[in-house]
Amino acid sequence: MNEMPRPLQVRALPDYHIWLAYDDGTQGEVSLSHLVGKGVFNVWETQVNFQSVYIDKETDAIAWNETLELCPNALYLNLKGLSFEQ
Repeated sequence: MNEMPRPLQVRALPDYHIWLAYDDGTQGEVSLSHLVGKGVFNVWETQVNFQSVYIDKETDAIAWNETLELCPNALYLNLKGLSFEQ
């Protein structure tokens, strides 16, 4: 099975979007606005908190703090317009 590309860069954008770049050259914007205010994502209700996004060096997760992380593989598939089954 092929390994998934690794995220190299992440940047917060307006309206709860993030821009991502992966090591295979894939890059683009993902909307996370549908998550705002739901459960652990309520931390994003302060825009400053949303701006603090980073790549966890150990797990490659797209993270905002130790408890709020998103799967880099799922975000990659979102950018490519693919599902896990594909």
